[in-house]
Amino acid sequence: MNTHPNPLSDKPKHDHRRLGRELGLFDTDPLIGAGLPYWLPDGAAVRHALEEYIRAAERRAGYRHVYSPVLGKRELYEISGHWSHYSDDMFPPMDLGGEQVVLRPSLCPHHAVIYRSRSHSYRELPLRMAELGGMFRSELSGVLGGLTRVRAIQLNDAHIFCTLDQVAGEAAAALEMIRAAYEALGIVVARYRLSLPGPGGKYVAAPEMWERSVALLTDVLDRSGLAYEAAEGEAAFYGPKIDVQVVDGAGRESTLSTVQIDFHQPERFDLHYIGADGAKHRPVMVHRSIIGSVERAVAHLIEARGGAFPAWLAPVQVAILPISEAELPDAEALLRRCGERGLRAEIAGPERGTLGARVREARLAPYQAVIGAKEAADGHVALRLRDGRRLAPLPAEEALAGIAARVEAYAGELWDGVN
Repeated sequence: MNTHPNPLSDKPKHDHRRLGRELGLFDTDPLIGAGLPYWLPDGAAVRHALEEYIRAAERRAGYRHVYSPVLGKRELYEISGHWSHYSDDMFPPMDLGGEQVVLRPSLCPHHAVIYRSRSHSYRELPLRMAELGGMFRSELSGVLGGLTRVRAIQLNDAHIFCTLDQVAGEAAAALEMIRAAYEALGIVVARYRLSLPGPGGKYVAAPEMWERSVALLTDVLDRSGLAYEAAEGEAAFYGPKIDVQVVDGAGRESTLSTVQIDFHQPERFDLHYIGADGAKHRPVMVHRSIIGSVERAVAHLIEARGGAFPAWLAPVQVAILPISEAELPDAEALLRRCGERGLRAEIAGPERGTLGARVREARLAPYQAVIGAKEAADGHVALRLRDGRRLAPLPAEEALAGIAARVEAYAGELWDGVN
């Protein structure tokens, strides 16, 4: 009996590496380098919509956005602890003007420095700082693939500087943001994991700090009512974390979102705030990422949905299908009206084949707007939904208003209870 695993058995039904290229979302080139994918226009549209969703959600939750450089002096990462605990995953330092600079493996040291650049009162806390920023990991060539294991990562990152009494509330609020984002994206959680330190020297040696932070996260999970599993050896080097796990079509599990508690870096960077008593106090850092890296989130969505993104995220939201050349002026007018409403649309004209062929070609678009002679004469469109259902012809403005309302609401339903 052959006991060797089938190399195809761990490929998901919708392998994002294949489907992402077929759909024109992303690609790679040896000249750019392994683990460095580039985004094509449709993929960039998906990425932009996802980033805007996250930024808007963070603004509503009271986050302030910053930008920080992708480089930092080696000394920055020596202070943070990355150099001693994480340097195997970092790119080598570059000599620059008598100093050594490093491509950052994480955004938290930069945010700690930004925090300490100004004095802070207890009245300002919690101070929620967010950034969609680039970071870099020196991944081995053998593990690189598609969007899931890359060397240049766009991370949805945030750090909350707060008092000890505020930690639990901020961590719970981050879990709620993750739940809402997953609902909008149609992502299913496989399990919640409480990631704890394990044996070995890769963790900061501070037993009391670990005990406090583990107790806090355990309490947050218990109060949330979420079922979770504890896993040793999965913590960050500076603290424990809640990992939100997802599973791809081949049953492979990965971490998409995280919530972490960090007593280590506030101490290393000597962060403080002025308390009600006029004295200096040490804040706690809560690290949280709602969708993790943009790359991994999009890869998961491609595989989970076969490229059929939620309407608000789809690269083409409305495919406009004029039946003949005579309806092209009406199709072009509808295209302009889609643009005015902020909808991503394109015309698939008769030069691209029969109506049936064009319907099949546009199968991943949430909405197909068919315009025949009667629809053109009446100023109507006949909407086909992605699942093949057809709506009675509607006035074009009414149809676009309905689509735009669902897109703006991040709705999972395409039309009145129809998914």
